[in-house]
Amino acid sequence: HDLVAQGQFRILKVPLGFIKVLQWFFAIFAFSTCGSYSGMFKMAVECKNRTESNLAIQVEFEYPFRLHQVYFDAPTCKDRATDRIFLVGDYSSSAEFFVTIGVFAFLYSTAALSIYVFFYDKYKENNKGPLIDLGVTAAFAFMWLVSSAAWAKGLSDVKTATDPDEVITLIDACEKEENSCREVHDPVMSGLNTSVAFGFINLVLWAGNLWFVFKETGIIAPFMRAPPPEGKPAPDAYAQQGAYEQDPYASNQGGYQPEFNQQGYNQVSHSR
Repeated sequence: HDLVAQGQFRILKVPLGFIKVLQWFFAIFAFSTCGSYSGMFKMAVECKNRTESNLAIQVEFEYPFRLHQVYFDAPTCKDRATDRIFLVGDYSSSAEFFVTIGVFAFLYSTAALSIYVFFYDKYKENNKGPLIDLGVTAAFAFMWLVSSAAWAKGLSDVKTATDPDEVITLIDACEKEENSCREVHDPVMSGLNTSVAFGFINLVLWAGNLWFVFKETGIIAPFMRAPPPEGKPAPDAYAQQGAYEQDPYASNQGGYQPEFNQQGYNQVSHSR
């Protein structure tokens, strides 16, 4: 059993299997850093009449960044009234697309790994496995490119929309000279920056993986050998043809010729 297990898990040491393990990890990093995010920023609105000020307006927002649904109440600096103010923008489409690609990449890597480990012979059978694998890998490489680029753009928009200095411009009271407004605390975005980085790492991994899956398909093998002759012969004849082109005597080994040479050699030695 140990031998069997070792043989099966050996695939994880070759590039085909090893890259899948990396894809599995980085897919988790990508969707979790984005999907689990929640952030917060604080501002202070100081009114001319100090009693109406609010020096700790706290605004919380989170994935999937439907910021147009996030609001806070800011003092109007008039008659103790407050204004309800909504943030600007809905960035859920790029964020959710990115997370979805991450989740599907994770699921596909899990499935592919289990097939490599437990059904590798089946995978290689008729070349169907590698060809499907190649198609899906190409699709994911493209999707990581699109979703990472979209999310990078989405993230830069989220940063602008949650920048306290920008949000202050939405507060009417802050436009009046006698009141002063300032940011107290910026949102921490490092987690989201890493999610974009993980997206592009995934792009590199999946694009690089294309070559190793492509090698499994065997499409390239014929091009590595001598070019096949015109009018496709049977595989057997083709193999001999290939051998013949490389070495004129290779195909004759064990045939009549070598024995004849042998006899000739014996005769020569006898005559000596």
